[in-house]
Amino acid sequence: MSIPYYHIDSFASELFAGNPAGVCIVPAFPTDKVMQKIAAENRHSETAFVVARADGDFDLRWFTPIVEDDLCGHATMAAAYALSLRRHNTWPVRFHTVGGLLTVERDHGRFEMDFPARPPVPCQIPKGLLSALGLQMAEVMRDVRDYLVVVNDAEIVRTLKPDIAALGRIDMGISGGAIVTAAGENDVDYVCRFFAPAEGIDEDPGTGSIHCSLVPYWAGRTRKRTLSVQQLSSRGARMWCTLVGDRVKIAGQAKLYLQGTIDIETRQRSS
Repeated sequence: MSIPYYHIDSFASELFAGNPAGVCIVPAFPTDKVMQKIAAENRHSETAFVVARADGDFDLRWFTPIVEDDLCGHATMAAAYALSLRRHNTWPVRFHTVGGLLTVERDHGRFEMDFPARPPVPCQIPKGLLSALGLQMAEVMRDVRDYLVVVNDAEIVRTLKPDIAALGRIDMGISGGAIVTAAGENDVDYVCRFFAPAEGIDEDPGTGSIHCSLVPYWAGRTRKRTLSVQQLSSRGARMWCTLVGDRVKIAGQAKLYLQGTIDIETRQRSS
């Protein structure tokens, strides 16, 4: 079985920045075991599998190196970009996923995703979370998947050196991770980083799904509906986000690094 494959850097205006994602275009989903093995072999934080539907839409699933994910932004953007490279001309692209119907529009060199808002709520701080992040105090909230940790200064986010092993041992309840955020500087409204070792992602370079909770939070604090964002990972990532009712628009650029085929046929050696 030969699978058309794309390696795309999402939330990046140039190569070697943003977040790499793998995109596999398949006629039907392989078994979960095979998709998980492909994702583990790729070693990206996410690999997307895309299946065309008879109605012109697409089914979409995402896998980290160790689990299937419930919502992923950068691999969704990469999937839409891969479809554009394959001459798909109907926009927005409509993806049917376990996280609901997601759409991606293309406009002036950017891809804009339409995701559900997941406003964070106050919660009890899990034992060991702040110390694993290297923090003494912070405001902590929770959305349906991740913990949102708010600190006072962008420099704290930038220089954070979490204990990944300790963070991975914390009981997060529903599989998720820790978002660390602060108000931004200059033309950036807020900054963030994301750690999810329980999902096989020590630090994600550029994450779309976390803005489902970050945008409602920062829109409430800043009284702005459109926000410029910088993810302060080593690769760096930029997003432009807008809160529209109970939806979040997440926009960014993407760049193709390579394309080819994955061959998972079993060959028998001749005796």
